[in-house]
Amino acid sequence: MYFPLFPHLEAGRSEAGCDEAGRGSLAGPVYAAAVILPPDFHHPLLQDSKLMSEKQRLEVRVVILEKAVSWGIAWCSPEEIDRWNILRASITAMHRALDNLSRAPEFILVDGNRFYPYHPRGGEPLLSPVIPHLCIVKGDRRFTAIAAASVLAKTFRDEYMTGLDREFPQYGWKENKGYPTKKHKAAIGAFGLTVHHRKSFSCHL
Repeated sequence: MYFPLFPHLEAGRSEAGCDEAGRGSLAGPVYAAAVILPPDFHHPLLQDSKLMSEKQRLEVRVVILEKAVSWGIAWCSPEEIDRWNILRASITAMHRALDNLSRAPEFILVDGNRFYPYHPRGGEPLLSPVIPHLCIVKGDRRFTAIAAASVLAKTFRDEYMTGLDREFPQYGWKENKGYPTKKHKAAIGAFGLTVHHRKSFSCHL
């Protein structure tokens, strides 16, 4: 199924799309991406990354990284997820991704329904202005920049989890990327938790 994407919310404005990947995983960091695209950006395969094949995501990622006005990747560790909670960690990762942009956007389009006010490059709240934002449920199926961010967050996190799989092959992270599959849960029961597991997630057992 393909969902037509809007190129922007307001024409002529620099808008960054933000999305995260790995929020429901039992292991590994939560990744986030922020992307500012040129106004004429289009790729026929780009959509919500969950609706794309791995091959399509990697193909589109090359184009995004080449054509984007600016892009940023960031993450929050399992320790940070356990210390705070997954919502705060996800939003913090998005803030960090925005910090990694080479230029601050004028507006932020956020996938989901929750976000904290963002001050550019982590500035002091009383000294730097808040960049306005809009939360959009299933925004990765509505706006090009959010869809692009979903592709970057997903592919970079998948590569990280595939790398961890070489150290911990018994958990099947190359295939499940840390999500709660039967094989992953069975491995936790047999081998216990690793330093990469989120200890605060009650669904381990």
